[in-house]
Amino acid sequence: MSSMHLVAKDYLKDEFDMEPTRKGFGRGLLAAGQTSEDVVGACADLTESTQMAPFKEAFPERFIEIGVAEQNLVTVGSGLAAMGKIPFVSSYAAFSPGRNWEQIRTTICLNDRPVKIIGSHAGLYTGKDGATHQMLEDLALMRVLPNMVVLAPGDSVEAEKATLAMAADKRPNYMRLAREATPVFTTKDTPFEIGKAYVLSEGKHLTIVATGTMTFQALAAAEMLFKDGIDAEVVHCPTIKPLDGATILASAQKTGSVITVEEGQIAGGLGGAIAEFLSEHHPVPVQRLGMKDHFGESGEPKELLEHFGLTAKHIALAAHNLTS
Repeated sequence: MSSMHLVAKDYLKDEFDMEPTRKGFGRGLLAAGQTSEDVVGACADLTESTQMAPFKEAFPERFIEIGVAEQNLVTVGSGLAAMGKIPFVSSYAAFSPGRNWEQIRTTICLNDRPVKIIGSHAGLYTGKDGATHQMLEDLALMRVLPNMVVLAPGDSVEAEKATLAMAADKRPNYMRLAREATPVFTTKDTPFEIGKAYVLSEGKHLTIVATGTMTFQALAAAEMLFKDGIDAEVVHCPTIKPLDGATILASAQKTGSVITVEEGQIAGGLGGAIAEFLSEHHPVPVQRLGMKDHFGESGEPKELLEHFGLTAKHIALAAHNLTS
């Protein structure tokens, strides 16, 4: 099990830098392009929004504007991969994989092409755009595809590292990104490796497994719980597939109960993955926090997290209920 202590900060009181995870992707893609001439990019008419613009400006000969044609986007990506390139293809997650899942399945996964699919503007941090654009089903959709790696970085710094790791990975990859700014709680020295989960805060009374933007909320919840005499272990799971079963299992064996937290549908997402794994390897009480068979709504991200019970205080309340 990998353990670390990030920074000596109070997650409830101290101020954190705020930046959208998509910004980290933009930096990572530019760096990947500088590292290898095989890295190419394609976008479905959302170059600025998905933060592919810096790559396009630096390497115009290695960038393709596909237009509003998401099915073509991923099939072109598959063709580029077949020719030895490392293609990154981006759109809003509501459209890719939301609109082109069959093409991803058939042209990328079935052929095991190392296309890197970027689903931006995923989850509740899409905010006022509302239910149509708040893609909450992407983790479940992509996790069921054979050969697909599924990533949800916790902040923009980790998203940059994940992008570089994706460029070096030989498998199809999907990474979900948020539109609005979220707290930056990792550092340049924080480890990241595809397929690894990390114990950010050690505990003994229960385990909180979180992914993506929800890991910060989980860390804040652990602060609340510690003050109440509950020692929660926080496991950050930026890779949903392949799941780091060893780290999850070790923590569940130590604490005896697990809460999962994600900014997406619990059916088939992180909660589904953890529940499936533990039911087979070490059955313990599991409570899944996330979207429970419900679409999103229009509002500010903070309002939406509160409305759907995904803030630190809601996580802490669930922990109290689970340990009582």
